[in-house]
Amino acid sequence: MEGSQSGSRVSPARGAIAWMAQNPVAANLLMLLLIVGGLIMSGQVRKEVFPETQADVITISVPYPGASPAEVETGIVLAIEEAVRGLDGVKRVTGTAAEGSGTVNVELTIEADQTKALSDVKGAVDRVTSLPKEAERPTVSQVNNRSEVVSIVLYGDQDPAILRTLAERARDQILTDPGITQVDIAGAPPKEIAIEVSQERLRTYNLTLEQIAQKVSQTALQLPGGGMKTPAGEVLVRTDERRENESEFADLPVVTSESGTELTLGEIAKVEETFADTDEQGYFEGQPAVMVKVYRTGEQTPTDISARAQVQIEKIRTWLPPGVGVSMWRDMSEIYAQRMDLLMRNAAMGLVLVIVVLGLFLEIRLAFWVTMGIPISFMGALLFMPSFDVSVNMISMFAFIVTLGMVVDDAIVVGENIFEQTQRGVPPLKAAVAGAKEVATPVVFAIATTCVAFSPLFFVPGFSGKLFRVIPTIVLSVLVLSLIESLFVLPAHLGHLKADVPGGLYGRIHRVQQRISRGLENFIENRFAPVLRACLRYRYAALGIGVASLILTAGLFAGGRLGFRFFPKLDGDVVTASVELPFGASVEQTKVIEERLVAAARESLAELGSDDDKRGLYSQIGGAGMSRGPGPQGGGGGTSGAHKASVMLYLVPTDERDFESAELAALWRKKVGPLVEAKSLTFSANMGPSAGSPIDIELSHADTEILDQAAAEVVAALEGIAGVFDVENGVDTGKPQLNLTVTSEASVLGLTTTDIARQVRSAFYGAEALRQQEGRNEVKVIARLPERERRTENTIEELIVRTPQGGEVPLHEVADIERGRSWPMIERADGRRIIHVTADVREGSAITPGVVREKLTRDVLKDLPDRYPGLQWGYGGENREQQDSLGSLFAGAKIAAIAIYILLAIPFRSYIQPAIVMVAIPFGIVGAMAGHILMGYDLSVISMMGIVALSGVVVNDSLVLLDACNRFRERGDSAFDAIFNAGCRRFRPIMLTSVTTFFGLMPMILETSVQARFLVPMAISLGFGVMFATFVILLLIPALYLILEDIHWLRRERPRVALAIVMGLVLLVLVMRLLKALNAAQAV
Repeated sequence: MEGSQSGSRVSPARGAIAWMAQNPVAANLLMLLLIVGGLIMSGQVRKEVFPETQADVITISVPYPGASPAEVETGIVLAIEEAVRGLDGVKRVTGTAAEGSGTVNVELTIEADQTKALSDVKGAVDRVTSLPKEAERPTVSQVNNRSEVVSIVLYGDQDPAILRTLAERARDQILTDPGITQVDIAGAPPKEIAIEVSQERLRTYNLTLEQIAQKVSQTALQLPGGGMKTPAGEVLVRTDERRENESEFADLPVVTSESGTELTLGEIAKVEETFADTDEQGYFEGQPAVMVKVYRTGEQTPTDISARAQVQIEKIRTWLPPGVGVSMWRDMSEIYAQRMDLLMRNAAMGLVLVIVVLGLFLEIRLAFWVTMGIPISFMGALLFMPSFDVSVNMISMFAFIVTLGMVVDDAIVVGENIFEQTQRGVPPLKAAVAGAKEVATPVVFAIATTCVAFSPLFFVPGFSGKLFRVIPTIVLSVLVLSLIESLFVLPAHLGHLKADVPGGLYGRIHRVQQRISRGLENFIENRFAPVLRACLRYRYAALGIGVASLILTAGLFAGGRLGFRFFPKLDGDVVTASVELPFGASVEQTKVIEERLVAAARESLAELGSDDDKRGLYSQIGGAGMSRGPGPQGGGGGTSGAHKASVMLYLVPTDERDFESAELAALWRKKVGPLVEAKSLTFSANMGPSAGSPIDIELSHADTEILDQAAAEVVAALEGIAGVFDVENGVDTGKPQLNLTVTSEASVLGLTTTDIARQVRSAFYGAEALRQQEGRNEVKVIARLPERERRTENTIEELIVRTPQGGEVPLHEVADIERGRSWPMIERADGRRIIHVTADVREGSAITPGVVREKLTRDVLKDLPDRYPGLQWGYGGENREQQDSLGSLFAGAKIAAIAIYILLAIPFRSYIQPAIVMVAIPFGIVGAMAGHILMGYDLSVISMMGIVALSGVVVNDSLVLLDACNRFRERGDSAFDAIFNAGCRRFRPIMLTSVTTFFGLMPMILETSVQARFLVPMAISLGFGVMFATFVILLLIPALYLILEDIHWLRRERPRVALAIVMGLVLLVLVMRLLKALNAAQAV
C-alpha cells in the first residue's frame, strides 16, 4: 500500500490543500470527526416547534385590587412611566390601566444590554414611593415565550371548588414525574378564606371590618422566637398560631361581650374556604372545566414531555371520582412531529433530486464524493448547534433545506475542475491539488459573499428578527463547513481514485453517465455556444431585453399584480370565536351568547365534516382569552371580565380533514349571523407567529370625546372597504361607576376622605387580613360584607360609616354619590392616552393590508388632525413590526451589497468587474417575483429575507464566470474569445450549482400542505431567483462585459464620442428627475 501511495505521489506540493490531499488519513479523520460528532450532538440539541424567543420587552405589573382603571392610571401607571422613560436603552414605553391592575411595558432598543436594562428598570421602580398603599408590590420581569406542550382538561358536572381541588391534585400528580418541571392551572380562580360580617353584627359589637382584619393578622401568625442554649442542648422557641382552614379561623377569639364572654370569629361572622370573586368560568363540551397546562423548559423535547404527561393522565384517571373526566386539549408534540415530518420529507426528496442531478452530469465517483459534502456539512453544523444556542425547530430545519442545494456548489466547482484536469491526462493527486488551488480563490470569495448576503438577517429587530435569526446561523455554519470539506477533504478523496474504468453494475452506470455527459457537451457546443455567440454579437439588444424584464417586473409590482402581506398565514388546529359585549354585561347575558356560538360551531362542523374532525370544544367566560397557537403571539392582552367569552374548537391535524380551519371559521361566522348585543365578534383560524393586527391605528388626544369621534370616522371608513372585517374601534362606554365626594358634614364629625374611602373599600372589596402559603398556592384571608349586602346600589347609600369618636352615620350623609362611567381599560404610549382601531383583511381577497393602510391614510387619516386639532395618529401592530423589520432588512441589504462589492473587488483587482458580477442581483429579484406570481403567493417579509439572501447566491456563478474569463485574457485571448470560452467552459458548473439549488428547494416550493405555507415564500425567492439569474449570468453578463469593453475602446480611441455619450446619459437623468419633480409639484 505504501508503494502504491508513493507511486501516485508525483511531487510534493506546498500549502494546506496539498498537505491534506497527500495525507488522506487526516482528511478522513476530519470527515469522521464532523459526522460522528454531529450524530452524538443530535441527541443533545433542544427540540421545539418554533425557536424559543425572549422579547425585548420588560413588563412591570402592579395589582391594585378594587381600583378602577382611572385610579390605576393616576396612581400607578403614570408614576412608573415617568420613572422608566429616560433610562438607557429604552425605545418605547406603553402602559395599560385595567380594573384592579396596572401594567407598563418597556420596549428596548435592539442594541440594549437586556440584563443591565432589567436591573435599571427594577431600580427605577423601587425608587417610586408614591404608589397607593393598597397596591401590591410591583413585579418586574422580562417577557419570555413559554413553550406550552400539553393542555389537560378536567371536566364534569361538579362544583367549581371540587374541580379546582382535583386540578391541584392532578398538577401535583404530573409533577411527580422528574422530567416535568412546570405545570400551571388555568380557568380556575385562586383560593381564599372569606370572613363575611353583616353590618348588623358590626354595629352590635362596635367593630369595623378593618379591625377584624387587623385582629386576625395579629393573632393567626407564626413567628420564630430564636433559640436558647441549655445544658441538654439548644432549644428553639417559636409562636405558632397559624390557622390552616375555615374551622381553625372560626375558633379565633375576636371580641369580648358585655357579659365578659369571649366571642370567636365563627360566632359573629361566616367563615368559609372559597375562591376569589371572579367571573371566569370554563366549559368543556358544555360541562364545567378546569385546565392544567404542562410546559417545556430547558432542553426538554415536546415529544418527551407529551409522553410523560400521557402516562400521568392514565394515573389520574384511576382516582378521579365518578362524573369527572380528563381529556387532552392540546398536544403540541403532535404539531412538532407533523412539522418535522413535513420538513424531513421535503429534505429527503430534495437530497435525492440533488444526488440524481449530480449523478447524471458528473462522473459517478466524483458525484458520490461531491454529494458526501452534504452529510459532512450538515452533521458538522449539528455539532456546533448547542454552542450557538440553536434548537431543532421549523425554522432551523428549513435553513438546512435552504442550504441543501447550495452546500454542494463549491464542491461542484472544485470537483469539476479536478475532473477536467484528469481528463487532460494529469495524474490524479497532482490534478486534485492543482484543480483545487486553481479555483480556491473564487470558491472562498463565493462562500464569503453568500455568508455576507445572509448576515442582514442577524440584525432584523423585533419579534420576526428573533424568530428568523436562526436561518443565517445555520446557513453560515453549513457553508463554512462545506468550504472546509471541498478544499481539504474532497481533493484527498479525488486524488486517490483509480484511473481505470469500473466494471459490473458500477461500470454500466458509469457508461450511462458518460453518454449523458457527452450529450451535455454536445448541447454546449451545438446549442448553447451559438446562442451565446449571438448574444455577444447583438449585445445591445440583449441588454435591452434584460432591462425590459426589469421594467416589466417593477410595473407588475407597482400595479398591484403582486401583493404584499407581512406574514403568511398558517392553518391552525384550533378555531376560535371571541365575543365582547358592552362593558358591564352580566355573566348570564354572556352565557347566552356563548351557547349560541357553541351551537353554531357544532352546526358548521357537521356541515363541513363530521364529529370525527373534532377533538374537543372548550369555551370560556371571563378572562382575556387563550393562546391560539404554539408560536409567539403578538398583540394580546386586554381587559378581562364577564362581558367577554371565547369558544375554541380543537380539530384533528390538517392532513386528517377535508377542510381548512379558515373555511370552518368563515362558515361559523355565517351561522352565527349578526349579534346586535355584541360590541365585537372575531374569528381566528390561524396559528404561529403574529406581530399584531394587520390593520392597527393608534389615535391619541387629551379629550376622550374627540377620540371617540375620530375613532368612529376611522371605523366607518374601514367598514366601507371590501375585504376588511373584524373592525374594532377600541372605544367602550365602560362599567357604571358611583363617584363619592366627601361633604363638609364629614369634617364636622371628624371624618377624613381617607377614613371614608377605606371603610367603603373594606365593605365592598374587603379588608385583607393576611396571606399565607398553602402547598403551592398563596391563600388570601379577607374580611368583607356578605354578598347580599354588596349586590345592590342601595347598600352603599345606607352603608354605616363609623366616626373616630365611635359614632355611626350613613354614607349618604357624609358623601355625595353621583353616577358616572369608568373606562374599561386605559391604554397609554409614550406618555399619551391612546385607543386602537383594529381590523383584519380577508384571506384571498383582492386587497392587501398595505393597500388598505394606503387608502385609509389618503382618504381619512391625513385630514384628521385638521378637523381635530391636537389629535395624533400612527400605525401599530403588524405595520410597526413591518416597518422596523423591513427597514432594518433593507439597510442591512445595502451594507451587505457594499461588502459583497468589496469582497469581489479583492480577487478581481478591479472596480468595474464587481459591478458586472452584481448585475445578476436585480435579475435574481425578477426571478423571485416571477416565481411568486407563478406559484400564486403574495410577497411577505419571509420572501424579502429570501431575496436578500439570494443576492449572495447569484453572484457566485458570475464570480466563477469572470474568473475564468480573466484567466483566458491572461493567456492572450481577445475579450470576445475570452468571455465566449469562459461561458462554454463554465456552463456545466454554473448550471449544476443552480440546478442543484433549485432542485434542493423544489419539494418545498411544490409542497401543497397548508402547514408549509409559512416557509414556501423564501424557497420560491431562492429557487426561482437562482434559476432566472443563471440564464442572465450565462447570456447577459457576457454581453455586458463586452459592452464595457466597447466603452473602454471608445475612451481610448474616440474620447470625444465617449464624452458625448456620457453627457447625453447625464442629461437624460436630469430630464427624468425634472419631470418627476414637476409631477410631484402638480400633485401637490
